[in-house]
Amino acid sequence: MTYLTHTAPITLSTLAKYKKQGEKFSCLTCYDASFAYLMAQAGIDVILVGDSLGMVVQGQASTLPVTVADMVYHTANVARANRHALIMTDLPFMSYATLPDAIASSRAVMQAGANMVKIEGGSELADTVKVLTDNGVPVCVHLGLTPQSVNVLGGYKVQGKTDTQADKLLKDCEVLVNAGAGMIVLECVPAKLAKAVTERFAVPVIGIGAGVDTDGQVLVMHDMLGVYTQKVAKFVKDFLKDDGNETGDILGAFVNFHQAVKNKTFPSVEHTFH
Repeated sequence: MTYLTHTAPITLSTLAKYKKQGEKFSCLTCYDASFAYLMAQAGIDVILVGDSLGMVVQGQASTLPVTVADMVYHTANVARANRHALIMTDLPFMSYATLPDAIASSRAVMQAGANMVKIEGGSELADTVKVLTDNGVPVCVHLGLTPQSVNVLGGYKVQGKTDTQADKLLKDCEVLVNAGAGMIVLECVPAKLAKAVTERFAVPVIGIGAGVDTDGQVLVMHDMLGVYTQKVAKFVKDFLKDDGNETGDILGAFVNFHQAVKNKTFPSVEHTFH
């Protein structure tokens, strides 16, 4: 197996270039230096320091108990070992409910080593996106299934299934991109809708359970290694045992994921909502 190496750092401009050229990019969650080092060897393009750490690292039932201090700690760990990936860090539950909160939270994680912050929500976040972007903080907006709103949504359910829901998501994307959002994450939305978003907007779009047509793909690292703390989602594939990787080679699993995304063989139909 050939492991990949990069010298130039991945930036938003790099991802925009990939989108324009039709080249897919990979993204995995990561929370510590050791796995960040392996991801660098595998060539992973984007590292998401996700609030999913609440479940897979802390053993929480959801992402809601995660704090800004938690995100700062894990972002710093990842940044110390990162070699080229763009580091995107989640702002946790209620840490950006007001503009002063959003500014303070973003300052903390950016100073810890993040290159971008990710926040969950729709057009109501337009002012937050604009203020952060105007002050030098690149923002990724997360739409569709937003885990921080699981209690409002009534569970982990596919979003955007009706015409009304799809129209609202498209409008939210338009408002947020116009406000300055530099990237979009779509979670658990029908593939047709995700394709429409990807084609309509110039910013890179990352999918998780959103079909193969988004510009990039993200999975929670523990899920793609078969370490499940919750029910296995439809969009998850175990790269540690699949694709002929029977040796327990974690680096090999990262490489397999990266190449499957680049080659558009992941996600397949079985991992997609229609």
